[in-house]
This record gives sequence, C-alpha cells and structure tokens, in this order.
Amino acid sequence: MIMAVDIGNTHIKMGAWDEDSLVFVSRLQTNLLRTRDEYAIDLLNILRLQECNSTQFDGAIISSVVPALSRTVQEAVSEVVQTKRIYLVGPGLKTGLDIKIDDPATLGSDMVCAAVAALHKFTMPCIIISMGTATAVFALDKDGAFLGGSVCAGVNISLEALSRRTAQLPLISLEEPGNVIGTNTVDSIKSGVIYGTAGMLDSMVARMKELLGEDTFVVASGGLAGPITGYCRQKIHVDELLVLEGLRLIYHKNAKKPSR
Repeated sequence: MIMAVDIGNTHIKMGAWDEDSLVFVSRLQTNLLRTRDEYAIDLLNILRLQECNSTQFDGAIISSVVPALSRTVQEAVSEVVQTKRIYLVGPGLKTGLDIKIDDPATLGSDMVCAAVAALHKFTMPCIIISMGTATAVFALDKDGAFLGGSVCAGVNISLEALSRRTAQLPLISLEEPGNVIGTNTVDSIKSGVIYGTAGMLDSMVARMKELLGEDTFVVASGGLAGPITGYCRQKIHVDELLVLEGLRLIYHKNAKKPSR
C-alpha cells in the first residue's frame, strides 16, 4: 500500500491506496503548532482505527500548500511508514503534466495532483473547480495542458468575513438555503453565500467554455463541492477524491522498487 497525504490550509486529508483501490480516507485539522511527534501519533492512531499496520506501506507521497508544515508532516510520515521512498510533490518530481502558466513552479501541488487525476479520468478539455479554503477554477486544454485559471475567497472565508466585520450578522453553518429570497437574516446569508457562489461558478464555467469549447468537461473537488455545485445550473461532476487520486498516479510515475 501507499500513503497519500494532502496538506491543505484547513485540513490534512490522508488516504491509503492498495493498488488502485482506496482503503480509507481520514482527516486531521491543519495546525502549525503541532510537532512531528504529535502528527506521527495522530497518523498511528488513524492506522489503528482503520486496522492497518505501518509495515503494510511501501511508500508515501505528500502534497502541501502549507510550506511551514511540509517538513514536519514529511518527517512524521517517515516515522510511521519507515521507508525511504517518500515523495513531496514539487519541482523535480515527474507528473506528466504540461504546465503553461507564467511560472510553473508557483502552481499549488494540490492543483497539480487534481489536474493529473483529471487528465487520467476525464475527457479533455476540462475545467477543474477546487473548493476549499479558497475557490479555484482552472482549465486544461484539449491536449491536457494546464493553462491557468482564477482564484477567489472560499465559502467559509466569506462567511467568517461577514460575521467578523458586521455587527449584526451571525456566523452560521451551511445548510439548506431554501428560497433564494431570504426572509430572515440567517436565510439571507445562506442564500447569498450558496446561491452567490453557485452563480459565480456558473459564470466562470460559461466564460471558460467560450474559450475551451462547449463540450468541456467540468469537475469539482473539495469538501464544499457537493453542497455548492448542487445549486449550479452548469453540469458539474463532483469528485471529492481527485487530489488523492492524483497523488497515487504521481507516486507510481516516480516509484521504483521498494526501498526500506
């Protein structure tokens, strides 16, 4: 098996792959104050919970958009998996992705992984929507080359900003928004955030399709992909495991014989 770890700004998602089968997925809170040993204990506890043994892993691969945590988590994974074959997605690692942005080295490793998985699973051209701390919309052309995209504040950031910077608006959870015309404060916030984000995604997808073609495949990933895209009018496929699958594919592009 291999361990795949996706370090995001809010959560760390961990998955175990046995060939092309995902054995389990677990999540930890991203915390810059936690040490290598603390993360190692968390990982071991997850393995025990999932009835897995650290000796079952041949290697591991990590994607991180939190540079301050990359080394800490990499060392924690090394303690748990006990193999020399641990990869960190970044410059120098083979991905097979043709990146055409101005400075390819600045592309987030999560988007690299999502694009590699999309190229493997879906028809091209393709639009990838990543819905996490930020909401990102990126495009792959008909040949699968990564062209670029757009980034804006994520749903939870918008909610927190509304609550912190306005005296009378509460911090709410994202649930069924009901009618787009809210008749109370809470429903009005839900309507604005959910329908507003859905409308933004519809518009961005439509504008990108004007450049890529109307037959462009659209996929959304991330924890908020399902709840939000359900209110979009564009046809959007949801795949919450896109980054983990990309990690698996990149691992096998770089792995050789097991090294312990």
